[in-house]
Amino acid sequence: MNPGTVVVGMSGGVDSSVAAMLLKQQGWKVVGLFMKNWEDDDDAEYCSSRQDLIDVAAVCDILGVDLEVVNFSAEYKERVFSEFLREYRAGRTPNPDVLCNAEIKFKAFLGHALALGAEKIATGHYAQVREVATEMGSEFQLLKAEDGTKDQSYFLYRLNQAQLSKTLFPLGQTYKREVRKLAEQAGLPNFAKKDSTGICFIGERPFKEFLERYIPRQPGEIRALDGAKLVGEHHGLMYHTLGQRKGLGIGGQKEGDTDAWYVAGKNLESNVLYVVQGHDHPALLADRLQAIDLSWVSGRLPHTHWVYTAKTRYRQADAPCEVEKVSAERCEVIFAQPQWAVTPGQSVVLYDSKVCLGGGIIE
Repeated sequence: MNPGTVVVGMSGGVDSSVAAMLLKQQGWKVVGLFMKNWEDDDDAEYCSSRQDLIDVAAVCDILGVDLEVVNFSAEYKERVFSEFLREYRAGRTPNPDVLCNAEIKFKAFLGHALALGAEKIATGHYAQVREVATEMGSEFQLLKAEDGTKDQSYFLYRLNQAQLSKTLFPLGQTYKREVRKLAEQAGLPNFAKKDSTGICFIGERPFKEFLERYIPRQPGEIRALDGAKLVGEHHGLMYHTLGQRKGLGIGGQKEGDTDAWYVAGKNLESNVLYVVQGHDHPALLADRLQAIDLSWVSGRLPHTHWVYTAKTRYRQADAPCEVEKVSAERCEVIFAQPQWAVTPGQSVVLYDSKVCLGGGIIE
């Protein structure tokens, strides 16, 4: 029996291509959807959306599935990029992938797919959805991927029950090396294509120069954390993030002084960037954080005095923690061991074993 129609968000990469292929093999009627979400300087040097679309069309032709192209650039600029710039102007370091998933891939894209008559949407994310029985009926859980080195649940923590109930992650139980092998065996032309990095939908580009087009330079002093010692000059606070070592333009200050400098804080009012020496300087460590703009997958608040794990950045090892002072607006996360460079504007994401509970923005 045909399970129905699924619209697969296809980027031109190997992951979404194999996701579409697996669903076709499972009997779904697959429609590929290519989203164009950035137009300001869409050229071959950086954004390469033209080549990505060519790759998607070639894959869809081989798989024998229909392809649709949709332009969400207005929604992206309004819902994602404007927030991205607002956070940088406020001295924080946002995570555009989190916002991109919540506002574009699982809101604009989902709405478009349902309007086409689809039962489900799918993406090439490495994550899993599990439906479990509860006293109230059933609940959809967001789980880590089997391939822990590729798990992307961190970027998906803002998804809610309505979104998860309509979403498939075909690669959730597959390892990346297997994905490339499957693509090669199927004759997909992008089986060895490099994974995309950089800003969601904008692509790889010199970040400082890119940001400078939207937020003018505001040079200021770089000082040691106590404020007494002037050690250099920065071009703008928005180019720097907590724990940053490269790109500061300051070496050791005297002969034999070999410890690297790290960003430890910003003062927006005085436009001063504060730095410390040494990766393990106490100013770079925090045993707690405040989170706002909370989002919980189940719709329920987490328990207090309960040991969870959390990530304050993608690729970080899970850190044991407890959640305190939980309200609808904010919570406090207390770690068993101090965490390095907990950065305002980034997301803290909570887990109960493999289950992603949700999280919020670090204040």
